[in-house]
Amino acid sequence: MTTPQPKLFAFYGRVSTEDNQDPESSRSWQLTRATTLIQPHGGSIVTEYFDVGQSRSLPWQRRTQANQLLAALRNPLRGFPAVVVGEPHRAFYGNQFGLTVPLFAHYGVELWVPEIGGPIDPDNEAHELVMSVFGGMSKGERNRIKLRVRTAMAAQTLLEGRYLGGRPPYGYTLRDLGPHPNPAKAADGKRLKGLTPDQETAPIVRRIFAEFLAGIGLFAIAEGLTANHVPCPSAHDRARNPHRSGIAWSKSAVRVILTNPRYTGRQVWNKQRTDEVLLDVDDVAMGHTGVMRWNTRDKWVVSKEITHEPLIDDATFEQVQAILQRRGWGTGGQHVRQRTRNPYVFRGMIYCAACDRRMQGQYNHGDAYYRCRFPQEYALANQVPHPRNVYLREDALTDPLDTWLASAFAPHRIELTLTALADAQPLNLSPAPATAAQTIINECDAKLERYRAALDAGADPAVVTGWIAQTQTERARAEAELDANAGNSPHRMSRAEIRDLVTALGDIAAALRDADPADKAEVYRQLGLRLTYLPETQTVRASVDLSAHRGVMVCVRGGT
Repeated sequence: MTTPQPKLFAFYGRVSTEDNQDPESSRSWQLTRATTLIQPHGGSIVTEYFDVGQSRSLPWQRRTQANQLLAALRNPLRGFPAVVVGEPHRAFYGNQFGLTVPLFAHYGVELWVPEIGGPIDPDNEAHELVMSVFGGMSKGERNRIKLRVRTAMAAQTLLEGRYLGGRPPYGYTLRDLGPHPNPAKAADGKRLKGLTPDQETAPIVRRIFAEFLAGIGLFAIAEGLTANHVPCPSAHDRARNPHRSGIAWSKSAVRVILTNPRYTGRQVWNKQRTDEVLLDVDDVAMGHTGVMRWNTRDKWVVSKEITHEPLIDDATFEQVQAILQRRGWGTGGQHVRQRTRNPYVFRGMIYCAACDRRMQGQYNHGDAYYRCRFPQEYALANQVPHPRNVYLREDALTDPLDTWLASAFAPHRIELTLTALADAQPLNLSPAPATAAQTIINECDAKLERYRAALDAGADPAVVTGWIAQTQTERARAEAELDANAGNSPHRMSRAEIRDLVTALGDIAAALRDADPADKAEVYRQLGLRLTYLPETQTVRASVDLSAHRGVMVCVRGGT
């Protein structure tokens, strides 16, 4: 006697820009293949999981819809006993099948694939071999697509000098060159763009090159532009640079302009590359992430012909590069990737009182320092009084700070501190929303049981399937509301629990002094610690905020 085939299925599919297909047409195609497979067995699809814009190289746990599908597998009331995949080479990449199918087997959910002709048998070596082949084919296809795209972009830059997108360099703006040469993109209304000189900023670029050849240094050029009230690049385009202050020209901004070959009228591509590095070296299954790195100048692709109006000639540009190379500021060498050898305990927490900018970490003779070199980088034309160099040694601050923090737990202040810690916790939300959501979930579960009974009694599968899909949608909405309420209602520690925790730590100052630097930095961050260094008096003003929410700190384009 054969085992009855499952009737209800979840569908999973995926498409991204690397597949070069329209998402809706790809979804329809994959859905049609899945439906064609399961219909002869009386199967129907009750829910869909379709990832759009997610690369196939991402493991299932890092894809939005695939991760939701894996979460649904853990729910015994998921509403489907099997999953059908539209195309295996879009769903699985490399060894992803071997890392994913054990979850299906563990939760007793069948995985159907058109190329297998039905459900996959985890114990069948032939099935495993076929799926491994599809994973290898998927990886090979992605590599071929990358190679074709990069080859095409290199050819379009070298031979046609085509503008391939991205932010136009300072001194240029974009102009419309007509319909896109790619018929498919032209049909979508996309236009071909090109560079044209900006009437406001193009003269500034010419002035920078002329002054540098006249013997004026980078900082002097920046200082002159700032004194003449010329907006720096970030101030000129505030919409794209909200993370920058835009208060003055810096040496780095001048240097970037002097080393950009696009000002000679030629298009340039491949100045940077994207390397794929492991997201977690201790968990290879988490896959890779892209990291932008600089290429050496010999790997740049420069157009043979002049493609847009030049702002300076070739001879001027080469003369400037020769001067920069002699000074060690040119672009001919390899950009060295800097690594933090030791953790900075106060990374991102120390501010300079003179300019209110974060101070940079630097190791000198094995000791950690924090410095502010604002006057050496930004030309403010003496508008802001600031010492030339501001240095603060880390170990000179650590012990006094730990002692100050530990003083909050001194016998005469412990009661006030416990009260502050207890009051700083988020208030418990009303249980009414959670109760209502749980009631809806219980009602949906009862409905699903009745619908399954109706199917077993011979009811019309098409009608009942529609009821099940609607009920599952309602249940998923209530479940999401319940999860949201649970996430917004953290456990409030009682005053006694906080006291027990503090007592277990013992000497707070000693605990902080002996803590691992990385752990100590996390404690400071959780406290909302902000340190402001006053160079005139060589004192530090410290403040903490126990009530602020602590998220993950991020920065733009590397460290600040």
